[in-house]
Formats: sequence, structure tokens, C-alpha cells
Amino acid sequence: MSVTSPRRSPGSGGAWGRLSIAGKQIVWAWAFLALPVAFFAIVRFYPTLEAFYLSLTDWDLLSEPRLVGFDNYRKLFADPVFWQVFRNTFAYLIFGTPIAIVLSFVIAYYLDRVTFLHGTIRALYFLPYLTTAAAMAWVWRWFYQPPPIGVINGLLGAAGISAQPFLRSVDQALPAIMLTAIWAHLGFQIIIFMAGLRAIPVSYYEAARIDGLGEGAILARITIPLLKPTTVFLVVFSSIGFLRIFDQVYNMTSNDPGGPLNSTKPLVLMIYQTAFSSYQMGYAAAQTVVLFAILFSISMAQLWILRNR
Repeated sequence: MSVTSPRRSPGSGGAWGRLSIAGKQIVWAWAFLALPVAFFAIVRFYPTLEAFYLSLTDWDLLSEPRLVGFDNYRKLFADPVFWQVFRNTFAYLIFGTPIAIVLSFVIAYYLDRVTFLHGTIRALYFLPYLTTAAAMAWVWRWFYQPPPIGVINGLLGAAGISAQPFLRSVDQALPAIMLTAIWAHLGFQIIIFMAGLRAIPVSYYEAARIDGLGEGAILARITIPLLKPTTVFLVVFSSIGFLRIFDQVYNMTSNDPGGPLNSTKPLVLMIYQTAFSSYQMGYAAAQTVVLFAILFSISMAQLWILRNR
């Protein structure tokens, strides 16, 4: 009497059949991740490594790159314009990020309690974020114009205050542009904070009120601690945005980009001018590497500090 061997199901043999369920899940995960990883390797990682190489060369786009070692970095750190631009960049970061975070949180906190026309008000706050940076910058440039054209100087004149130079002043130009950048991204930060507020369970607030906590104590002990992940994300996002600020500066000071007297010029604008006005691609690449190091260091430091707290 012959015994018929059981038929094997397709895929039951071989290496795939010997894999556990967890192993198969890992294989499928990497199969789906292969395309994005390849994309980032080609589009992101390779240009980054190429920038490191170019920073060690002298290249003007016409001739072959010539290795010069660290000459570009020595030239950069000896350039007084770079240190002024460095201070400008950190001024945008140090003053712009805290103001943007605090202001967006306060607006989101009180807007979350509004029931009348809540959606309309939220959309109005978010609308500037959808506006193109160039159009928004030119509108604000018009606002800052001297009288009788400038709207802000017109309001100041109506209040009996003398006209201000704003974008034509070495002292006022940077704060004026910073205010524009804060306003442009305020809507996005408000929406993110509101999403974080809505994610906090209502039962926490109910239990706190039953225990007799006031609104101030609830804010300090429940709302702000539970918004920590949202705050960490927005602080890092906002910091990167201010360190990479370009559109507002370039469009609002287009007669003298980064002026007056380089008082508003950030590092990204300096890189742009070095590369596409002076055609010093190696020197621009060295500036890019410095910017990358700043962005990476500050982002990692912020994540470490805020998470540990």
C-alpha cells in the first residue's frame, strides 16, 4: 500500500519558508522602504557628501575643481562679513523662536476655547502660511514704506508718532523682517498647538477641577507638561526655519539684499550670493557645511535638552 506524501504549499520551502513571522515582517518592511531610502541616498545624502568635497576645492563652474584643502574655511573664519552674518542668523534664532512659540501657544490656548466662528478664525490665522513667501514679503515691504505710502507709518502718524525708517535703518531692519517671519509661520504653529491641546483627554481636566485646582494650576501642571512633544517639535521646526531664513530677507531688501550694510543678511543669503553672484562655488560649499553643522548641532541639543526636561 503506497503512502502519498503531503503536498507542500507554494512558498513553504526554501529560505522564505524557514523565516519566522517577525522575520518576514522585517523583509517586507525593508522592501517597502527600499525606494524611499534609495531616493534619499541619491537626492539628499549624495549631494551632502558632494558639498563636503566641494568645500575643499576652488571651483568657478567653468574650470575643473581644484583641491585647496581647508583654505576656504580659513578664508571664511577670517572674513568679518561672515561673523556679522553669523550674528544676524543667531539673532533671528534667539529672538524669533521664543517669541513665535509663546505667541502661537497663547493664541492657540485661547482660540481653543472659542466656539463662535471658531473655524473661520482658525482659517484666518492659517491663511498667511498658505501665502507665497515672495508675495507676503512684498506686502510687508509696502507696509514698512515711509509716509504717505506705508500703512504702518500712516498709523503711527495718526497717533502722533514720528515716521520710522524700518527697512532703511541698520537697527530696525532686522526686527522688522523678524516680525514678518514670525507672522508668516504663526498659523502653522497655532494649528499644531491646537492639535496637541485637543489630544489631551478631557478627563484630566475634569479630575483636576474636582480636586479644586484653578485654571493657572491646570495650565502649569497638566496642559504644558502634556504638550511637551508638541513643543519639542515646534521649537526644532521653528529654529530650523529661522536659521534658514531667506525669502523674507531677499524680497524685503531686494534693492540691497541683506542690507542696509549687511544688517539683515542671514547665512543662507550669503551662500546664495557667494555661489550665484560671485561664482565661488567652493567657498559657498564651505559656508554650506558650516550652516549644516550649526543646524545639526542646535537641533540635537534642543532635542536632548527638551526631552530630558
